Amino acid sequence: MRKLALLLLALILCLSCAHAEEEEEISMEEILSGAAPEAVQSTITGLETEEDTSAPAAESIYESDGSVLITISAVGDFTVGGDSRKSTSIFDDELKRQGGDIHFTMRNTRDIFLADDLTIVNFEGTLTDSTYIPANKKENQFLFSAPPSYAAMLSENGVEAAALENNHIMDHGEEAFEDTKRALSDAGVVYSTSTEIGVMEIKGVQVAMLSYLCIDRYAQLWDVVPRDIAAAKEQYPIVIVSFHWGNETYYQPTDNQVKMGRLAVDAGADLVLGHHSHRIQPIECYKGVYICYSLGNFCFAGNSKPSDMSSFIFQTRFRLRDGQVSNDGFRIIPIRISSRTDRNDFIPTVLEKDTAIDSVLSTLKENGRKLQYAVEEYPLEWK
Repeated sequence: MRKLALLLLALILCLSCAHAEEEEEISMEEILSGAAPEAVQSTITGLETEEDTSAPAAESIYESDGSVLITISAVGDFTVGGDSRKSTSIFDDELKRQGGDIHFTMRNTRDIFLADDLTIVNFEGTLTDSTYIPANKKENQFLFSAPPSYAAMLSENGVEAAALENNHIMDHGEEAFEDTKRALSDAGVVYSTSTEIGVMEIKGVQVAMLSYLCIDRYAQLWDVVPRDIAAAKEQYPIVIVSFHWGNETYYQPTDNQVKMGRLAVDAGADLVLGHHSHRIQPIECYKGVYICYSLGNFCFAGNSKPSDMSSFIFQTRFRLRDGQVSNDGFRIIPIRISSRTDRNDFIPTVLEKDTAIDSVLSTLKENGRKLQYAVEEYPLEWK
């Protein structure tokens, strides 16, 4: 029996030699003494058991209390590229400085968007190679277009959804509008228009997004918007509505903005997001629902140095428990739309100086004084 055991051990040693060139040499004395080193133990174990190839357990979507918590980020105008009527643009010039990496715009906010469950932008411009200009756009000061490949700026940096109702989405006509929608879809970005609802499933919860261009169209929308929202709310637990409205450079919402925002909530909207003024405007909490009247600019290639480069990222949380959705608070992340103070380099950057942060907070509070349901505080951290 002893000879048989020695033969078996010698056989195992031979099988191991092919893998032992870079490992510690194993002596026969060690084998005979029964003090087999780890390499041999590993080999024996491998022969006796099958390798565990099962996938790691999926991370639970449930909180400790059994609820589902969904974190949403929203920002204002996202405008990249240039004007097809010109040979170059301020954005193209900056892109060259950045080594041609189109993702430079999201360098300082990418981690924020990757950490949430859903990020929404107002995509103001077109993703097209077309240079066609409609007759009603020929005299416009600004026309925005970018290559369709620029859709990756969103999808590869944590942005999952885009509102497409604004006054620049038709800068190059209907075909370019279709190009833009196709580019976003191909990149995996959900979009919404006044006739197309964007639907996303997050942690098993369906979230619907509707968008409307309200400038000079309020009369057409007073009845349409509430009807659309009510219909969406019958199908989806969470309904988010984006409005392109108000007046450029205004820090306060107009009466029409306030009326439309509250109508949306009355109809069933769970969150209202506004943009167009290129300035930040206050937030209301009406019937427990947040109305962000203007999120200002985010990444804005329309100006080399806007007179006000301050803005913020709005974040809110929804909690789903026992089939009921409730609002779980909000916070803002004050930003400057550039990483520089001397010019706009199109890299939104979180503010760090207390004076700059206080300026954003005081602007929001001061311009909300006349709003009946303006929030009292703008928390920078989750409560």
